Amino acid sequence: MSGTPVQVPRSGRPLRGEPVLERAFRVLGAFTEAGEGLALHTLAARAGLPKSTTSRIAAQLTDLGALERLDNGDFVVGLQLLEIASLAPRGHGLRAAALPFMQDLHRVTGQHILLAVRDGDEAVLVERLSARGATAVKYRVGGRLPLIGTGIGIALLAHAPGRIRKEALAGADDAACVRRLLATVRTDGVCAVTVPNPLRSGPTAMSTVAAPILNRRGDALGALSLVAPDEGAPRTAAVTALRRASLAISRAAGP
Repeated sequence: MSGTPVQVPRSGRPLRGEPVLERAFRVLGAFTEAGEGLALHTLAARAGLPKSTTSRIAAQLTDLGALERLDNGDFVVGLQLLEIASLAPRGHGLRAAALPFMQDLHRVTGQHILLAVRDGDEAVLVERLSARGATAVKYRVGGRLPLIGTGIGIALLAHAPGRIRKEALAGADDAACVRRLLATVRTDGVCAVTVPNPLRSGPTAMSTVAAPILNRRGDALGALSLVAPDEGAPRTAAVTALRRASLAISRAAGP
């Protein structure tokens, strides 16, 4: 769930014939921040549904444990969703194989170490390790990232189906630069990019080194990245460390 605003019909009513399950996912997709509590009217507005419909669906989701209701009436994501999500093989299985190597990188660098998988035209973050003193970033486990504009997204895009790459490049501001980065990932197994820091505090730019995690057929299981303030220093050590870690995770994850 990406938190992208729902296109609400002018009538303010849900699309005719829209299945209840899809409406329920629109309600769940209204949550965009970890630990976020939403009042009913906010939940309805973000989901693009009438309050009465939202109230009924939210009550059902609460009964099932997918949502929980706070004392002030706000809704939060329930633990039942965490239990179910933890069983997802593309996220949980890869995370289990990657975690020891991510912890090594985390101890050595003291920065953010991210693990993501591709879901369609987006990257989904399945793990993040961050040191207490690391520069704040907006990445969160379960959050979605674009394939263009992030190092980990580029690493995934380099080994995505041709249709996904074509669509992503069509929307890129600098398609030539993206093509060069994709070629670097495919030839060197790693790329390094500098992106603007979306947070007002801290450095104006962040440096990302990312590497795909491939199976024996060359398909991307996921991608690994290190995110740190851009200090203009050589990235050779980070590039080497990320590349070695990605290869080790590929072997640990199996075929």
